[in-house]
Amino acid sequence: MTQDIETFDAIVIGSGQAGNPLAKALAEQGMKTVMVEKNLIGGTCINTGCTPTKTMIASAQVAHTVRHAAPYGIKTEKPQVDMKKVINRKKEIVEMFRNSSKDGLEKQEKLDLIYGTARFIDHKVIEVELRQGKTRKLSADKIFIDTGSRTLIPDIEGLDQVDYLDNTTILELEELPAHLLILGGGYIGLEFAQMFRRFGSEVSIFQQDDRIAPHEDPDVSEVLTDILQQEGIKIYLNSQVNAVNKTKEGMTLSGSFSGSQKNFSGSHLLIATGRMPNTKALQLEKTGIKTDSEGHIQVNDKLETNITGIYALGDVKGGPQFTHISYHDYKVVKQNLLGDGGASIQDRILTYTVFTDPQLGRAGFTEKQAKDKGIRYKVAKLPMEKVARGIETGHTAGFMKALIDESNDKIIGASIVSMEGGEIASALLIAMMGGLTYQQIRDGVFPHPTLAESLNNLFMTV
Repeated sequence: MTQDIETFDAIVIGSGQAGNPLAKALAEQGMKTVMVEKNLIGGTCINTGCTPTKTMIASAQVAHTVRHAAPYGIKTEKPQVDMKKVINRKKEIVEMFRNSSKDGLEKQEKLDLIYGTARFIDHKVIEVELRQGKTRKLSADKIFIDTGSRTLIPDIEGLDQVDYLDNTTILELEELPAHLLILGGGYIGLEFAQMFRRFGSEVSIFQQDDRIAPHEDPDVSEVLTDILQQEGIKIYLNSQVNAVNKTKEGMTLSGSFSGSQKNFSGSHLLIATGRMPNTKALQLEKTGIKTDSEGHIQVNDKLETNITGIYALGDVKGGPQFTHISYHDYKVVKQNLLGDGGASIQDRILTYTVFTDPQLGRAGFTEKQAKDKGIRYKVAKLPMEKVARGIETGHTAGFMKALIDESNDKIIGASIVSMEGGEIASALLIAMMGGLTYQQIRDGVFPHPTLAESLNNLFMTV
């Protein structure tokens, strides 16, 4: 290596929700740290994930509310959706969040911010191809990889001949699709399906499995299906798309749908069939880091790879791909390196929210997960049509469900399909963290009339 190698105490590759706070924390402790970012500060969450999608979902919610104001006694004209204003509002909020993160990094002492593509060229040595075309070689005893994931593009004949969309490019559409075809009935596909249906598009979902949201309990998948279909979204299960053909109006999907050979035409196509880790360009083999068959970096319970001193955080390591999981990865590494140690990713309870309307709020185990672990459990379930707050506000779709360990009466899981379902699931998450029994919540005093109050009635069903 003829070029000089710059030595640091720590290198952080990727400025996502784990990399950003970690780089700052290391620098604050006096470690000479360098952050390498290939594209935009903030990672998926701020730029192409949580922030932009939830901002646009809010716009779609307003359109839906106006369109259905009559039952509340409010007369309105049919709403007109201005996609350019929707996109501009989204851009303003994304830029505000991104600039805030960028300013924090740039102002931090002992922290250098480099824009470029990083790849390993030797043991704990990386080369960064800068945006200007030059390169820099960096080395550190501690290296943290937070490069995230991207859309997994399926191998379908003709797909490369059409202008398909992914979760990034669909956020830039300034014209409303006439008919949006969506490959994939997971969380990303469902959120975009409802969003664009409420903006005014015709929407069809093609799901390879026999139900949407296949990682959830069957009753959750069933109620979400009913809710989306009632809004006019078409859902085709057991779908196997074999070919995509470009047409004057857009494209046509050909394949087997519920056992029958059919063709479906649309104006736009969204690929939402899964995610893959951003590891290929890193040349991990140069430093001996192990990955699984899909390219996810393998880590232990403390997020360290098989190479001492090299860690992987966030989506790139596989497992649940949520912003709050990435941020907790940061906290685990920080506590183990800079705190009193002992932190582990095994200690956390999985929780997340899918921002359909009503929301799906989740915490702890599903019924399948509880059964797989051999846990004997009881089920508490309450339809939203029996929740006072739901009736008063006109939000009676969905249900609240909690799983209770029969051995100690503690709550071990929650699936909440309701207005603000994520907030109710979070309340039950706190109960799980505190080891409360279901009787304590059943007999608790909550303000009336709130959604939280319905937890009394939920656990009265046991």
